[in-house]
Amino acid sequence: MKYKNKATFGNITYIITLIFLCTMLYFAYQYYQTNNFSDFVRSEANLYTSEFKRDSEIKYNNQRSYKISSAEYNDAMFYKSIKVEKNTPYRVRCMVKTNDVTSEEEKAGVGAQISIEGATERSVTIQGTNDWQEIELIFNSKNRESVNIGFRLGGNLGQAKGEVWFSNFTIEEGVTENNSDWKFACFILNTTDVKINGEQIKLEVTKTDKNDIKNTIKRFENSCKTLSEQKMTAKCDIYEINEPLTKLSYDEEFGYYVSPEDVETHIKDIISRNDYDHIFVIVRLRR
Repeated sequence: MKYKNKATFGNITYIITLIFLCTMLYFAYQYYQTNNFSDFVRSEANLYTSEFKRDSEIKYNNQRSYKISSAEYNDAMFYKSIKVEKNTPYRVRCMVKTNDVTSEEEKAGVGAQISIEGATERSVTIQGTNDWQEIELIFNSKNRESVNIGFRLGGNLGQAKGEVWFSNFTIEEGVTENNSDWKFACFILNTTDVKINGEQIKLEVTKTDKNDIKNTIKRFENSCKTLSEQKMTAKCDIYEINEPLTKLSYDEEFGYYVSPEDVETHIKDIISRNDYDHIFVIVRLRR
């Protein structure tokens, strides 16, 4: 009669148990890494619609990116509460990558963005499929002592779907600047081509209009210098945009008007490459 060696059997059991524990620890660690959102809170308008995760495959640097996936239209975000000083400017930046991001009603203000949760302040929005790029949100804290900074797929104006990755979050507190040289961006949208009450309306900024606009801008530059007794200067860069304005916003009290969302796609590339204090957009709305 033969008997098994108890010591050998015990060693095999120990090894199997060790492998099992290592495997469990590995999967537990992977789960933690995928679902560790640090101090970020997950939020969505339609609960259990979007997927939130830390992505180790698509990332901007060595850190796992924050990914939001929405197969259906939703307003979803990661947000973090930060303390701020009252009446102080701040700038928030991050890197963002998108895949097939679309808005439910084709609105410019909906998509991948930085925004303040519960407020209307936001960065430019990114739609479509785009490689990594930097976006920023500049805001003033006003009378607030804390704000919820959100990295969002959606927006106050509507919902979006697709995939977005966020990475490299930074926040900077602004300082008072005594520079008296102000820079203005003046955009002339040459064509307005919109449908109102079923009627297609097309309007053009004429050559006479452009001369009047440019003369007015020149007078504004001179007036700033004269009225301030040389203490303030205004430099206005004029851009003519040939892409038609195809959307107008509507208000029950005041009627149709041009909102930032209506012109955002027309001007954001120029704005992102320059540092302007103020922006003017000039369009023709009447025949």
